[in-house]
Amino acid sequence: MKQISIVVFGLFFSMHVLAQENNSYSFSLTEAIDYALQNNRTAKNAQHDIAAAEKQKWETTATGLPQISATVDYQNFLKQQVSAIPAEFFDGNPGEFTEVAFGTKQNASAIATLSQKIFDGSYLVGLQSAKVYLQISKNAKQKTDLEVRKAVIDAYGNVLLSEESVKILQKNLETLQKNLDDTTKIFENGLEEQESVEQLQITLSGVKSNLKNVERLKSLAYQMFNITLGIDINANTTLTDNLPSLTSQNISLELLENNVDIENTIDYKIAANDKTSKELLLKLEKSKALPTLNGFINGGYSAFSNEFDFLDSDKKWFGSSLFGVSLNIPIFSSLGRSAATQRAKINLSKAENDLIETEQKLKLQIASAKSDYQFAIEDYDNKKQNLNLAERIEKKNQSKFFEGVGSSFELRQAQTQLYTAQQEFLQAMLDVINTKAALETILNTI
Repeated sequence: MKQISIVVFGLFFSMHVLAQENNSYSFSLTEAIDYALQNNRTAKNAQHDIAAAEKQKWETTATGLPQISATVDYQNFLKQQVSAIPAEFFDGNPGEFTEVAFGTKQNASAIATLSQKIFDGSYLVGLQSAKVYLQISKNAKQKTDLEVRKAVIDAYGNVLLSEESVKILQKNLETLQKNLDDTTKIFENGLEEQESVEQLQITLSGVKSNLKNVERLKSLAYQMFNITLGIDINANTTLTDNLPSLTSQNISLELLENNVDIENTIDYKIAANDKTSKELLLKLEKSKALPTLNGFINGGYSAFSNEFDFLDSDKKWFGSSLFGVSLNIPIFSSLGRSAATQRAKINLSKAENDLIETEQKLKLQIASAKSDYQFAIEDYDNKKQNLNLAERIEKKNQSKFFEGVGSSFELRQAQTQLYTAQQEFLQAMLDVINTKAALETILNTI
């Protein structure tokens, strides 16, 4: 019994460890993007839209292919209809009528029909529209993938920013605590004023508060990252890239110099698709003035009886078949078709204007995104220099303070300046990564 308990416990423990391993992930930025493009829920839905558009394309195509249908009818007259026939037909008196019930009380029939469109202008337009709708879905998927990629980069960067912030604040906290301990000892020996201790206590308190806040933000950043990738919000996630290396990888002046073909951007393609769809809607309204021609052929069997004996093997069934065509010619619609056509022309004109507007806005957005990216690179270099200066100033003031030639107020100012420079430098690195991602998203460049 004891051995069985040990085995069961071992199996349970193994399953628990396996579950923990399955709920743990490790990603570089490239791996995170690839994973999100396959598992992000928005990206998956966009892929489903493409699959649905492909099915709709075939659905539209199938309406113009041969259609076969069958009907099986059974009728049982609870009371047969009676017709009044002149009695003289049955050697009766003229002017009198004889009541006659025609047919049998029960009948059954089975008919199969093959129908085929021969000409229908709206069907031809529908085929073109189905192709355009599929292309719209593909462009929407491409747009979604670009947005998902940008969201992953933003989320990844935010996690790294919080990680670096925690490290810096912890380091600052250790340094401050040591300074406070040393200053307190000097004060206790009567060689320093109480104000110096209090100044350091104020600075230390602020750093502790910031550290707690950043640790909470770090947890939220990981959760947002998990949601963006499409995994459980509480999954254990590890990032293998770091903020400085990603920043260096994302500094690319060539991207600022590239000539841009507006027609290759996804937003332009979407606007162009809208214009094409409006053109097809105009063609559709015009096609409604054309005649339609359909053909059909059917064949079937019928049986009649006063009793339900249609399943008997010796029951006689009577066959029939029919072939025909149907030509429908629109003649007059009280100007309804004309109004619909004019409305379609107006919508096409609006789509053409929207396309021009989109082109102009894209040129402005690209110029703005390039400017933002260039500024982010310049600001990164500036903040890096400022951080080096702030570190030297803080170190110098710390030495002066403990040598007794500098005040605690000056030291606190230098420390505050250093902490600000540290956060600004981290944000500058993140801005380089995010502005490059934004520019690549607009340019449809990966």
